[in-house]
Amino acid sequence: MKKFFLTITISFFSLLFIIGLWSINIYNNLIELNEKVKNQWGQVENVYQRKLDLIPNLVNTVKGSSFFENKTLNQIVEARSKATNIQLNSNELNQKQIDNFQKTQENLNNYVGKLLVILENYPNIKSTENFYELQHQLEGTENRINVERNKFNNEVNNFNIYRNKFPRILIANFFKIFKEKGYFKSIRNKFSIVDFSNL
Repeated sequence: MKKFFLTITISFFSLLFIIGLWSINIYNNLIELNEKVKNQWGQVENVYQRKLDLIPNLVNTVKGSSFFENKTLNQIVEARSKATNIQLNSNELNQKQIDNFQKTQENLNNYVGKLLVILENYPNIKSTENFYELQHQLEGTENRINVERNKFNNEVNNFNIYRNKFPRILIANFFKIFKEKGYFKSIRNKFSIVDFSNL
């Protein structure tokens, strides 16, 4: 009887030990994947910040023309301010927060696109060296944004697939930082995708 009880006790603690090691392994993998998502989010923020930094230069270049109407410039300044003020916690990148961030950025894109379309009527502004340089910097920044967003979505996909598979989801649900992450979605409208090269 004593031997049987000892065998059951050893088996029970061995099972707990194995489950513990397995849980630690899952936790460590979730941490690694989560850090990759956070790191890539930092890259996304960097390229968006580069774009935000270019907007005042664009506005100032256009402001130099006394013939240009200020309504669009004011809308861009306001949209840039909103885009600058939005801050996301990299530990809580859920779909709602990503959508809100993306909506704010797309709003800014709409006004910048509108400005560039309006500038078709102002060849004297378009032909300046400053505008030409800014146009190419914005084009390059938009390309970088697309690249970094795609990389972010790939990292989020890797994280979500790993965390949502059973039984790992049981471990993930115990920790707030391992909630499912949100994706950037394709949003296309009249001004959100601007081909700067044709302007």
